[in-house]
Amino acid sequence: MKGSSDLIQSPGTRAEDLARAADDFGHIVGSRPLGVLAARSADAVRDLVAFAGEHGLPVSARGGGQALYGQGQADGGYVVDMGALNEVRCVPEDRTLVAGAGAPWREVVRAALAEGLVPPVLPDHLGSSVGGVLSTGGFGAASHRYGAATDWVREVEVVTGTGELLTCSPERRPDLFDAVLAGLGQCALIVGATLRLVPAPDRVRRYRLYHHSPGTYFTDQRRLARDARFSQVAGQARPALGGTWDYMIEAVAPHPGQLPYEDELLIGDLDHDRDTEEIEDLSYAEYLHRMDRDERMLRATGEWDRPHPWLTLLLPEEAAAALVPPMLAEEAQQGLRACGTVQLRPLAGHTLRTPLLRRPPGELLCLLSLMRTAPPEHPDTVRRLVAANRALYERATAVGGVLHPGGALPMTPADWRAHFGPVWSQLARAKDRFDPYAVLTRGYRLWP
Repeated sequence: MKGSSDLIQSPGTRAEDLARAADDFGHIVGSRPLGVLAARSADAVRDLVAFAGEHGLPVSARGGGQALYGQGQADGGYVVDMGALNEVRCVPEDRTLVAGAGAPWREVVRAALAEGLVPPVLPDHLGSSVGGVLSTGGFGAASHRYGAATDWVREVEVVTGTGELLTCSPERRPDLFDAVLAGLGQCALIVGATLRLVPAPDRVRRYRLYHHSPGTYFTDQRRLARDARFSQVAGQARPALGGTWDYMIEAVAPHPGQLPYEDELLIGDLDHDRDTEEIEDLSYAEYLHRMDRDERMLRATGEWDRPHPWLTLLLPEEAAAALVPPMLAEEAQQGLRACGTVQLRPLAGHTLRTPLLRRPPGELLCLLSLMRTAPPEHPDTVRRLVAANRALYERATAVGGVLHPGGALPMTPADWRAHFGPVWSQLARAKDRFDPYAVLTRGYRLWP
């Protein structure tokens, strides 16, 4: 085992790496890590975790750095930079893809599409890392049909809190497998994963359908979530004149390559505004990279580097229809009109099979994401928005809603126990077994 000084050195860039590891995409919570390991192999991660466990030092993994509230930071400990664990290898004859934890999903897409394949569920932002998304669950525009990204994992390679490098699957160490996927890095750090793939279309037809009433919007979204006419369905609430909001469904279907396209078969029974509908044909690769242009614009304007007090909730659909319109009218949420996005995504309960990915009861569900920025020069505004997140979270749980972990929301161990509910004891047993020193991913604050 190397000494600690060998582990934490990053020649020529140590101060830069420490500063980077002390922050995240949220730019709200900061920390002071002892060091950063630029992992070049799974064995290097194993050695560091074994050393940290023996000394009771916290360890967290960092992939794309997309955490919002310090979840991936390691105050007084070590951050493992997974960026170099980015190898991606497609196995087309088996319809699988092997990816390192630090690989961005855009590389997964590139390798899979080259073989005419694709993961069934992809995050909207392809800059996120494989390990980071699988640690929280991973939703995308196809989730109404295919569930979460974690539902399509064949096996994962992990380093436990005791410093063991293990491979697990539903057949091999299933207890560890279930504790890792959507397990928030509490029992092991993901260093690699094998993903299942499905055939990818060459082209798609995208519809943007606008509603002036939340009632017709939720009715249409419910209809689309129940049948198979569209492969991807997402939605947004968008600011309208007079302080009101319009609602937009984005629905995508594979393009058969034949013209004229029978649009009426897909949207003829919907109640959107026919005068404002937008229809376009795209290559499938263009559609999957739809967020790239937005990211470039946000980086150019500086919005990308501002604080991100985001919040994501899973709601029973009937609760979403009652909760969202009045919530958007509240003073606390008015900043969303100028610098934010409100996502509304239909989900089907039976597709969500990952045990630790908590969801409301019932079949018809809705994912609500409030994605806003705040001025860095006004910390009081950031604190106010985080407090508004907490208030909305409490209202949501009162009507059966569930947090999707990773947002800018202070949570206590009691909150987490209530969040995991019937699977809390399963997670606690796995924690005692696989991370008995309680050193992994303390930023979530699950434990006293």
